[in-house]
Amino acid sequence: MLTQQIHAALFLQMMRSGAGNLNKHVESVNALNVFPVPDGDTGTNMNLTLASGVKEMEKQAASGTVGKLAEALSKGLLMGARGNSGVILSQLFRGFAKAVSDKKEINAHQLADAFQRGVETAYKAVIKPVEGTVLTVAREAADAGMKKAWTTEDTAVIMETVLNEARRTLARTPEMLPVLKQTGVVDAGGQGLVYIYEGMLAALKGEEIAPDAPQVKLDTESLASLAHDNAQSKMDASQIEHGYCTEFIINLKTTRRKTEAFDEAKFRKSMEQFGDSLLVVADDELVKVHIHAEYPGDALNFAMKFGDLIRIKIDNMREQYASVTEGKSAASTPVQTGGEQKAEKKKYGIVAVAAGKGIVDIFRSLGVDQVVEGGQTMNPSTEELVDAVRKIEAEHIVILPNNKNIVLTAKQVSQIVDTPVTVIATRSIPQGLAALLAFSAERSHEENEQNMTTASGAVRSGELTYAIRDSQVDGQEIRKGDFLGIQEGKIEIVGQDMVQTAKALLQKMIGEEADVVTVIYGRDVTEEQAHALVESLSQIYPEIEFEVHQGGQPVYYYLFAVE
Repeated sequence: MLTQQIHAALFLQMMRSGAGNLNKHVESVNALNVFPVPDGDTGTNMNLTLASGVKEMEKQAASGTVGKLAEALSKGLLMGARGNSGVILSQLFRGFAKAVSDKKEINAHQLADAFQRGVETAYKAVIKPVEGTVLTVAREAADAGMKKAWTTEDTAVIMETVLNEARRTLARTPEMLPVLKQTGVVDAGGQGLVYIYEGMLAALKGEEIAPDAPQVKLDTESLASLAHDNAQSKMDASQIEHGYCTEFIINLKTTRRKTEAFDEAKFRKSMEQFGDSLLVVADDELVKVHIHAEYPGDALNFAMKFGDLIRIKIDNMREQYASVTEGKSAASTPVQTGGEQKAEKKKYGIVAVAAGKGIVDIFRSLGVDQVVEGGQTMNPSTEELVDAVRKIEAEHIVILPNNKNIVLTAKQVSQIVDTPVTVIATRSIPQGLAALLAFSAERSHEENEQNMTTASGAVRSGELTYAIRDSQVDGQEIRKGDFLGIQEGKIEIVGQDMVQTAKALLQKMIGEEADVVTVIYGRDVTEEQAHALVESLSQIYPEIEFEVHQGGQPVYYYLFAVE
């Protein structure tokens, strides 16, 4: 049947279907990670990003126009964007939304043009586009759609053409990007986009994705919202017995260490000992917990028995309630003279992304105003960074993403907030620390940007983690469970002993010139193990100053900085 026009309700269903199909295949997209390290989060990032966009669309479901829905989709994607893949996805549909902004319905040619505009917008957002990635898949698919639009008025035919070309281009990505061919995978972002297009086409043709498709999982944003809203509705803020609103998510699927079997009913019963206003929402992989606790650390320690903790958020409710009460009191008191008194803005504010209590404490001690919980495997959204920026009363904000997959997300913040923002493209925790040490509140933001960028680039960064699967990278045979020594994103050392692998990596990093080596040990390394490693290295390099810090970071046993 000829489908000439896409109306608002159909467009919403297309995006819901695309999001549902991507959600169904999240883990298969994550598994396409080039390196066999525990940071495959492309599928998760795209899934959470698109879920945020569709959620915003649903708020405008009654608008009646494709243009309004596309605008809402774009807004939701922008605020929810996580990681490079999420940012690129948001830009693809940002351009799409611009193309249809004034349209009540769209026809075949307008649909093809919207895909084309999306590609143009996404390419502009990426400073150095790499061929063989999701950008290539989107571009070739859009080009095919534009050509087909000259010979058909059927929107379903256009969508089918776009999807088929996306699939063909995805299959060719290993020939365009050598690292994909070497590891035997296609581009993860491109695969995610194909799943989205599959869902969109199915809805356009009136088909179901698959009869056995699982229910859409609650993403971390939905879990957090559900838990907090439910519990807060029951709280009398004037009678606070347990003073800390504590929220966190347990990742039950960790393979990094042994955990106890999770039973939701037993877990909920055990958590009651730590406080009140408890809400537990769980699926097969994630458990969202909201509790008002007097000693939140006890609750967190107990929860760690069942998996890795992510997205930890603790608020002092007594302090919040006092602020709210004072605000209401001030608002009800007539102002007798002058205007409203506002806190004087300082010249600079700094936002940093970090994971691990020790690392967070280090950043705060160096003057960071807001630390956003995140890093590898847990990329924060644009909205989380925006919220952090808005909490700071400053004339200029500096953001340190400290991860290569968060840089693009950080750069989107300036499109949303009114305060001028400078993003220092730090790609690791050591680079972020070096940039901070080069910062001076007395300098102009141009001088700070230059000095911080130079300082971060002068640091050699390394990390020690483990392999999550068998693989072969740069001719090196890697087995699941091997320790991996990584320098500047490249696997340099593969070993079966953690200490020996760490020593070999550091010896390679130190080279001939080094004055200071900083060792930050993670939550799975003891203080004794870290100091023993440094002691053995000090005997080899007596002229080098070694600094040891407890980072408490997940994923990486050690982070190294060589200067």
